[in-house]
Amino acid sequence: MLDITATEWTAIRLSLRVATVATVIATPLGIGLAWLLARRNFWGKSLLDALIHLPLVLPPVVTGYLLLLTLGRRGLVGAWLADHLGIVFAFRWTGAALACGVMSFPLLVRPMRLSIEAVDQRLEQAAETLGAAPWRVFLSVTLPLSLPGVLAGMVLGFAKAIGEFGATITFVSNIPGETQTISSAIYSLIQTPDGDVAALRLVLVSVVIAVAALVGSEWFARRATERVHGN
Repeated sequence: MLDITATEWTAIRLSLRVATVATVIATPLGIGLAWLLARRNFWGKSLLDALIHLPLVLPPVVTGYLLLLTLGRRGLVGAWLADHLGIVFAFRWTGAALACGVMSFPLLVRPMRLSIEAVDQRLEQAAETLGAAPWRVFLSVTLPLSLPGVLAGMVLGFAKAIGEFGATITFVSNIPGETQTISSAIYSLIQTPDGDVAALRLVLVSVVIAVAALVGSEWFARRATERVHGN
């Protein structure tokens, strides 16, 4: 039961790689958009907010198909990237990371935005009156005080990326060793005779990873909160 095969280890490692890359790349963009939504009023703000959260309400297969139409080898943008820059996302692990990043982005941004909104703006204004530039105010005041929300968003995004299936399999298919993550491997195993035991192993692995990520998020958030409040 606990004898994980080489193929299963490959799927596990690929899932961790894809989720990590997706989270690392999405985090800076998520922080920027969270700050923009929390601190600025502008025309189209509601539309931007809706677009960010759209992957939450669209069927994942629809999101994956839209990615394929846009960034596929002959997609609207993908064709130019492939022909001019040699960058191809479809049916590659990088495309899996992109799909996971898109699907997990709403869960990553939301806690960050709420945490930034909770920061007392009078502290930011005080820093500005002391001559701090806006970027320094953000790095020295806003970001440290909103760190628990940033960490929570990162871990939620990572956990979502680990379990993503619909958009990934639509955009990059289910290629063993290249795009087959834990979720797609489980999908293949449950359709294979005598694959139930192997599927259950991967289910247990995914549960362990998800629980570890959530526990780690809580621990880091608590530590960050203690540092912010000087406890």
